[in-house]
Amino acid sequence: MNIPPIGLSGSPEDDSYRSRFIQWLLHQPSLLAQPKLTNEDQIPRVVVQFWHDLRRLPEDVKGCIDSWKALAKDGFRQLLFDDDGARAFICEYYTPEHETAFDLCYHPAMRCDYFRLCYVLRNGGFYVDADEVYRGTDCSAVVKDSRIKIQPLCYDSIKEEMVRPELFLRDEVFPSPCIFYVNNNPLIAPPGHQLLSIALDRATRILLQRSGRPEIQSTTGPGNLSASLVDHAMRTRAAGREWDFAFLVDWERISTCRWALEYRKDERNWRFLNNRNS
Repeated sequence: MNIPPIGLSGSPEDDSYRSRFIQWLLHQPSLLAQPKLTNEDQIPRVVVQFWHDLRRLPEDVKGCIDSWKALAKDGFRQLLFDDDGARAFICEYYTPEHETAFDLCYHPAMRCDYFRLCYVLRNGGFYVDADEVYRGTDCSAVVKDSRIKIQPLCYDSIKEEMVRPELFLRDEVFPSPCIFYVNNNPLIAPPGHQLLSIALDRATRILLQRSGRPEIQSTTGPGNLSASLVDHAMRTRAAGREWDFAFLVDWERISTCRWALEYRKDERNWRFLNNRNS
């Protein structure tokens, strides 16, 4: 399918424009290409994960986290942070404003969202959520070039269901009535990537400027990364630079999200909290 060039006059904060722009990006062949393999890793072989209270780590979540230990055979280290460790990291490497923003994250999911931006921006690595189960796939290729790897998503608001990649990548309607965005899990990136800097700045600004409880998804979660991706892509295209990000369309080959976890039944699940507040 040939999608016409998209204009740069829209705003990343416009939901409709953001969805169209991400759909357009998904039809740029170089963004779906295999990594440009090099002899040396461009991204640290460090798996980074978060659970807010490691003193009360649920056994079913621990099983998910432990599945990633298998990557040790390929030279990956595994780091696990909680609220205290995450805050200590931010205090060491970031400003008092970032510390305040982290403290304003009122839910563990928000603190996890915010911390992953801080860690991967500073050190690089392979962030993955604690509810993901490693499937044993070789992950060496995703650290072999310096592009940030992000997972694209698509939601059909009419059918009220997610659309699988093999279907939304062949979407022949532009702009599509479906909603295109990106996940903030996994985040696989070298240190100092501009996209993560934009995302961290945006989340920090919203947290510091708003009173009350800003919505989680749009402030620190996938909505934040999606808006930041479009912002970054617009800057990249306007400057005539090569893309420095790539879409990870086969994440399910590497990992499976385990939905049958006990914490999803209570307010540790951010979706449950949002529903209660709506």
